Amino acid sequence: MTAAIAPTRSFAGLARYGLIVALVLVFSLFSTVAPTFLSLGNLQSILVNNFTLLAIVSIAMTFAVAAGGIDLSVGTAVDFASFAFVSGILADLPVPLAALAGLGAGALVGAFNAILISAIGVSPFLATLGTLFIGRSIQQLLTDGGNPVYLPPSGVPAAFRFIGHGTLVGFPVPLLIAAVIIAAAALLFARMRFGRVVLAIGIQPRTVRYSGIGVAKHVTVTFILASTIAAFAGLILTATVTVYIPSSGNGFMLNAIGATFIGTTFSPLGRPNVAGTVLGVLLLSIVANGLLLTGLNFYWQQVGTGLLIFAVLAFSFVNKKAVGA
Repeated sequence: MTAAIAPTRSFAGLARYGLIVALVLVFSLFSTVAPTFLSLGNLQSILVNNFTLLAIVSIAMTFAVAAGGIDLSVGTAVDFASFAFVSGILADLPVPLAALAGLGAGALVGAFNAILISAIGVSPFLATLGTLFIGRSIQQLLTDGGNPVYLPPSGVPAAFRFIGHGTLVGFPVPLLIAAVIIAAAALLFARMRFGRVVLAIGIQPRTVRYSGIGVAKHVTVTFILASTIAAFAGLILTATVTVYIPSSGNGFMLNAIGATFIGTTFSPLGRPNVAGTVLGVLLLSIVANGLLLTGLNFYWQQVGTGLLIFAVLAFSFVNKKAVGA
């Protein structure tokens, strides 16, 4: 019996690190087939253009999934933050106040979700799906049918440009913001009671409730926090392109879901975790950049990404079976 269990546990450990193996293989593949992949400029582009915004939105998604739900409205939070930020700048608000307005608009999305989920009892999937549709309609109404809101080049403050294009101690500001959010989320889950309770709710909500812990309160804070985190991506996106485009934030949703669930393969129990999510984002970012450099048709790029997600998640399934054995 012991001899049979040992290989199973060993295989479980291998499955757990399948994500890292996939990263190494994909990185090696594109280093071979795309001559410019390893150039310093391209590697910087992966981190700044592919990784940063998706990482922030994926961390927001990680909070929702860790609590046993999902947030289909993270893109709506990105869009609302972007619109409020642009509107504040156009109204000649100081950049810090306009940024706070953007974060507040994103937090409102989470608060609306929290009311539906915690107060009314709607499932997170249906609640955030409804918020997604409502948010899309509101954006259409606010922009006369979906017209972009541009900032005039002469009216863009230096502090606004700094958020999207500035550097601090040699590092791009957007990447630094993402790094701070990632570090704070990792600390919250690993060291703080709130993070441990959220993870417990995602596994055994009834047990948490019977322990006298306010499940509804923690779920409420979780969804507000998730939307606020996603709102940071809205600020960075707007400061980078100096324009608000309705529903552009929804482009991050599916990849954020993919990165979060890919990241669960990094957990022995298949649970959402910050380190795994970051690795998942990095994997998707490298694949997106590498396939672009190879000149593959955009639609085939999506097929390749989907197949990769299936392959990595297969490791998660094997891991869970091995751990269960």
